[in-house]
Amino acid sequence: MESSLAMVAFVRAVECKGFTAAAQDLGVTPSAVSKLVTRLERRLGVRLLQRSTRHLALTAEGEIYFERIQRIVAEIEDVESDVMRFGQQPRGRVRISLGTAFATYALVPAIPEFMARYPEVSLDLVVTEYNVDMVEAGIDIAIRIGPLGDVNLVARRIGELERVIAAAPAYLERHGVPHSPEDLANHNCLTLAGIAGQSEWPFHGVNGVRSVAVKGNIVVNNAETLYELALLGTGLIRLADLIVGPAIRSGRLVAVLVDEHQPETLPVNAVCTPARRRPPRVDAVIQFLREKFASVPWRLPHKGERLSP
Repeated sequence: MESSLAMVAFVRAVECKGFTAAAQDLGVTPSAVSKLVTRLERRLGVRLLQRSTRHLALTAEGEIYFERIQRIVAEIEDVESDVMRFGQQPRGRVRISLGTAFATYALVPAIPEFMARYPEVSLDLVVTEYNVDMVEAGIDIAIRIGPLGDVNLVARRIGELERVIAAAPAYLERHGVPHSPEDLANHNCLTLAGIAGQSEWPFHGVNGVRSVAVKGNIVVNNAETLYELALLGTGLIRLADLIVGPAIRSGRLVAVLVDEHQPETLPVNAVCTPARRRPPRVDAVIQFLREKFASVPWRLPHKGERLSP
């Protein structure tokens, strides 16, 4: 029993980058964590951590041990969490970090249903466009769109997004509908600031994907503002179907160059830190997200398909 506790303490200390943070995560004292790790080192006969007053560093032996034992500890906690979920009513606070678009167009409309199902769970939403340090910010779940840069996170896929080029009917009436990517040179293409590749839109080509340079008279650092500008007939936009899908279905926006455009499918993941045991309330949120969004309810039809009502 003590050896398993020592393994958990070691993994927590490394992932939380210190005995104090690990102790807070485990609900014990920093000295207890330190003693457990020291006993583990004695049992193995090697030093796993280099300790200083400011930080911990893995030794060569510690790196090998951590790489193997981290997965084992995470798997044990996953199994225990699944078993606990059957015997406990989800309750308590779940802190979620997510971007503005997913919060506005996906999660917020679904919250009343979630609250009706889990009345004893409260949600603390941290809406930001930046990937926060989950341990430091006390985040239980982060919604990440696109490739995951941190391999230490445990990801559960809950859906996916595709880019769509669209404009308001009023804009297309004034400036015409583009029938080829080259026609975009004669159109006002609104783009997002601060994101690589926004001034070059991808299209299917003979030899693969090709990029077409676009330009416009408005650059915005917020997708929702760009969307509102398009609704006003200001120009063409290229945004996620999560945002523009409802407007296209209602006729407020029109998708263009559907067959030629490369939609760049992006995964949407709910991620957690592997160091933290997932209580029933966290599992309830992840399962709800998968249930609501795995079918990609905002998805627009592809070539040869029709819009559903």
